[in-house]
Amino acid sequence: MDTIIACVDSQTTIKGSRFLSFLIPFDGFEKTLAELRTTHLKATHCVYAYRTMVENQIIERFSDDGEPKGSSGIPILNVLRGREMINIAAIVVRYFGGTLLGVGGLVRAYTKSVLKSVEIAEKSGMLLKFEPLINSNLECDYSLIGRIEYLAKKLGVNLQKEAFLEKIVKIRISGSIMKVNLFLKEYEQDLKFRS
Repeated sequence: MDTIIACVDSQTTIKGSRFLSFLIPFDGFEKTLAELRTTHLKATHCVYAYRTMVENQIIERFSDDGEPKGSSGIPILNVLRGREMINIAAIVVRYFGGTLLGVGGLVRAYTKSVLKSVEIAEKSGMLLKFEPLINSNLECDYSLIGRIEYLAKKLGVNLQKEAFLEKIVKIRISGSIMKVNLFLKEYEQDLKFRS
């Protein structure tokens, strides 16, 4: 699966209607949608779809924003699905050009618009492989804090000290599955070595 690192946009004109397509990281979806609705007050539709992952579960949503049911949001979502994109939102702002496109025409127009942004993202290196994040909790002696902080920095794992108890520190680490597993493996080797 791929995700995007920054906003990519494109413009497509079909039978007088302008379609402005934006691919954005999911974290910025709500803010960008609100900004686009404010910036493009004369646009007739602001259609979107997104795919995100929460606790290893894919969540998908879409909106036709007044276009005929199934003519716009689902086609955008299908592009994201077909390209196996995650933690990404696609928003298409449409300015009506005076010619009705029909449901089939809208499906093709919204699909083409988003595909154009995807191709730009691919060519410009804005897509990267998605790695699911995991959390792990551990407890350690105060004497190991320095080593744990060093390992976390070395392996690119986030470390959060959650509780300082009498003899131990409770720590939460988070990062990609591969990095967290490597961290835990090295940490366990350190414990065996110190025993």
